[in-house]
Amino acid sequence: MALSRHLIRIMMLKSFFQIEKKPVRGLLAVEWVVMGYLAVTLVLMLFTYTKLHNPESMLWGRFRVVAMTAALWLVYRMAPCRLTRFFRIAGQMALLSWWYPDTYEFNRMFTNFDPVFAGWDQRIFGCQPSLLFCQTVSNHFFSELMDLGYSAYFPMIAVVTIFYFGWRYEQFGRASFIILASFFAYYLIYIALPVTGPQYYYPAVGLDNIARGVFPAVGDYFSTHQEALPSPGKPDGFFYQMVADAHAAGERPTAAFPSSHVGISTVLMLLAWASRSRRLFFILLPFYILLCLSTVYIYAHYAVDVLGGWVSALVFYVAFYLLYEKLAAKGYAA
Repeated sequence: MALSRHLIRIMMLKSFFQIEKKPVRGLLAVEWVVMGYLAVTLVLMLFTYTKLHNPESMLWGRFRVVAMTAALWLVYRMAPCRLTRFFRIAGQMALLSWWYPDTYEFNRMFTNFDPVFAGWDQRIFGCQPSLLFCQTVSNHFFSELMDLGYSAYFPMIAVVTIFYFGWRYEQFGRASFIILASFFAYYLIYIALPVTGPQYYYPAVGLDNIARGVFPAVGDYFSTHQEALPSPGKPDGFFYQMVADAHAAGERPTAAFPSSHVGISTVLMLLAWASRSRRLFFILLPFYILLCLSTVYIYAHYAVDVLGGWVSALVFYVAFYLLYEKLAAKGYAA
């Protein structure tokens, strides 16, 4: 038994370097998604260039994305195998957190919609769940569990992607396409719909107003302000510090509705289920539940953002699954 497992591992490793008989000549489906998003945002930049705060760095960043894509394509063409194909896809996934702050650079020019979403929470639940959740359950152990769930986001993406690459390779292109396309669909929503979430909106209007169910409009306040509520919990907690460091590195007052943390993690759970690996699904399930709860607990999202994340995830999963199948049938996806 041990010998057979060893042989399977050796055969799997060899398959990573085996030269493909019919290498892809052009861009992969995920690369077309990135180039499409890049083109759309470039057009938007042309119309808003004088209003943008960092247009030169945004342009230079896009040039580097194109250069990286071309370099990875060239490496693949020189040695077309599973491993170089993986690097092409992993390279684009590694840039997802780089693309995220761009949504703030665009939507900071528009009127903020937080009062609408805070008001929906109030009407649906009769309170502000994000404000009361952490106050109701405030012990150190529970807050660490919440931070663990929130920090599991990118590891979950990596686990599902690597699982498909190693054990469901025939479906790897489709799975990575669904994940990348979902991400950029959320980013387009965030550009058009400026909602910052409780962590930014609450301190902007005052917790007294929030507690009384009063949600003042703030206009373009977040164009120049990024002050946020500290996350609940003890700062000496290991996972608390992980979340705090991630926020300090790249968080912006943007991307609240729908919650992409909930949406993308739901897409990952759907992919895990579709892989027919129950072990993968049930390993991820506790982290998924914690993640969904944590988005409200740490003030990152309104409760309606979570509902929007679930609904949008189902829509995106089905839509991009079917789109990939159509592209593959016409020879445009690989």
